[in-house]
Amino acid sequence: MASFVDSVRLFARGGAGGAGVASFLKRKGRPRGRPNGGNGGKGGDVILVTDPGIGTLLRYDRKPHWKAGDGEHAEGELRHGRKGDDLELIVPLGTVVRDEDGVLMADLVVAGQRLVVAEGGRGGRGNASFVTPDRRAPSFAEQGEYGEDRTLLLELQLVADGALIGYPNSGKSTLVASVSAAKPKIADYPFTTLVPNLGVVVIDGREFVLADIPGLIEGAAEGKGLGHEFLRHTERARVLVVLLDPSDLQTDSPERQYDVLVHELESHSPDLAERPRVVVLNKTDLPRDHDTAWSNERDFELFEISGVTGDGVAELLHRIADLTEQAQRDAPDRDSFVLHRPLGAAFTIDRRGDEWVVEGRTAERAVNLDDLTNPDAADLVAKRLVGTGIDGALREAGVESGDDVRIGTLVFTYDPDAAATEDSDQ
Repeated sequence: MASFVDSVRLFARGGAGGAGVASFLKRKGRPRGRPNGGNGGKGGDVILVTDPGIGTLLRYDRKPHWKAGDGEHAEGELRHGRKGDDLELIVPLGTVVRDEDGVLMADLVVAGQRLVVAEGGRGGRGNASFVTPDRRAPSFAEQGEYGEDRTLLLELQLVADGALIGYPNSGKSTLVASVSAAKPKIADYPFTTLVPNLGVVVIDGREFVLADIPGLIEGAAEGKGLGHEFLRHTERARVLVVLLDPSDLQTDSPERQYDVLVHELESHSPDLAERPRVVVLNKTDLPRDHDTAWSNERDFELFEISGVTGDGVAELLHRIADLTEQAQRDAPDRDSFVLHRPLGAAFTIDRRGDEWVVEGRTAERAVNLDDLTNPDAADLVAKRLVGTGIDGALREAGVESGDDVRIGTLVFTYDPDAAATEDSDQ
């Protein structure tokens, strides 16, 4: 039997950029001619793409690690490396994306929506890109950058108009099966439904999506039973359909079931208390000794139906359709959104033991050349460190002449006099 997975941790890595190359156009009598090294290709991105044909995150539970393609290295004669292949990961509609700290990044509810979650690394530039009036024959190139490495939390919240909520074995699956094309497994024992089921209901030209939420029990919002795993799927529903079971299969009376279910919903999300609600007494085809006067005292209409015989079902469906259409008018479809957060600091400086450690993409790019023993390359790096403000920040942090400074895998001895010379040359 296929499994339903609605919450996973995903590890995504963008492809590495290809390296640039240092090469020269060779001509007879000129061993080193014009620089013609090409640029490396950018690494591929990891992209989430919503697909209405997908109903679970199972794929990423089984395989949580994914990586996009690497960019190709460059060649001489200005031959640039090919860009790495993007990796598209399909996810269901209703996928909520959070970072590893739980901060919301995106809410994806539109078919075909695309979200880049791990960018590929930039390709390194070849020596032809470093030619200037003062540097006519550079013999160095840039390395490709590593792609972003991201840990994501994906959570599925079903996109439905109505959510059927009730105790285990209250007849939710039977009702969904009888009014839609959904074919949930149905049997006569508690916790029959272990996964949510979605069914499209069409009645007299009116259409809505009905979700069967696995059975809730008292304490579900605090983690008891099986239903608490699926409470999140009630959050998108426009209408909550509370299904009560008067049969002997339940130890609680319908009134008690109602109080428990409403309490669990409100405990999970106070917003659910304001959601339009339909209360339904199911299994009217069975003998029962419960009265319904309590619903009159609470001033709401109690729909009495039989999911097996169909008695009262049409009236119920029209009521759900009415409330769904009203909710659509009052609050249009919630749009997908992506939160664009401000970029973090370009670099950070910390003292770790006997070293000063500079971290950040800006710092890594400043030293990302293939041969730092090359005087021209070392000169360019020094100018970059000054131009990006890293040199000044090191001084403010208290770095002294002769201290070791680490950027990535590069460790160099700080020389403020050399940096000052580079600064004055600009």
